Amino acid sequence: MRIATVNVNGIRAALRRGFDDWLATRGCDVVTLQEVRCPDDAVPEGAFGDFHASYDAGRLAGRNGVAVLTREPPAAVRTFALPAPEQSLPRALRGHVDEGRYVEVDLADAPLTVASLYLPKGGLPAHLQDPRRMREAPDGGAKYARKQAFMAGFARHLAASRKLAAAHGREFLLTGDLNIARSRLDVAAWRRNQQTEGFLPEERAWLDAQLSPRTLVDVVRSLHPDTEGPYSWWSWLGRAYERDAGWRIDYHLATPALARTARAAVVDREHRGTRLSDHAPVVVDYDFAVG
Repeated sequence: MRIATVNVNGIRAALRRGFDDWLATRGCDVVTLQEVRCPDDAVPEGAFGDFHASYDAGRLAGRNGVAVLTREPPAAVRTFALPAPEQSLPRALRGHVDEGRYVEVDLADAPLTVASLYLPKGGLPAHLQDPRRMREAPDGGAKYARKQAFMAGFARHLAASRKLAAAHGREFLLTGDLNIARSRLDVAAWRRNQQTEGFLPEERAWLDAQLSPRTLVDVVRSLHPDTEGPYSWWSWLGRAYERDAGWRIDYHLATPALARTARAAVVDREHRGTRLSDHAPVVVDYDFAVG
């Protein structure tokens, strides 16, 4: 089973760069998307090819939007707005139900639940905000606090979703743009980014707390234990992409039994010589039966 995750940074822009051709030729069984950035009724015809799209666009114009693309219609679809009957959405997530940040599906042709997450980018705490070094005006730590609250709530939601999948005999896979790099191997310029959102110690500690040999495994890192990267995001500014000065912030986090079936993980930096987005697809092959 080949599963890919990609932050398309706007489906219409990605289509202009060749996303439709990548989707048609890459041979994926499941593709998860983040930042689709398009209302349901404005998604271009054929944008998702022959796949069935479980899409939560949210209600923020031109922002967010997550999807899971599958070959067959899924057995079930859940979002923050429509959680499982057995679940209660954590209070910290209730302000995010209309933002298009999370969707999960139970595959119809395999005992697997696949989720797509777009975690807020966040910001810096107030004591680290210096207007001389910021592109945006200081906000007193508001975006930082919002991300911290989201992470606290999502940790509970993630554990509940994983346990629910297990109760129904399913493995669980969380994919998506988590806007956090785990370690020094995951940021090219880690020394000068230690006080940058996405690489703050408390963010990294949160992500590590979601992982263990008994809960979820960082699949790409397990297959590339000592590699710098492989990075999945590069700024459009300067020559970051040419120098491979990127960040690894797009993940496959799998239950241990599923993670053990992973055979290969690659980042599709380009498709036919063109970047599809400022992110690149992260593609993993699992020896996990479909059908």
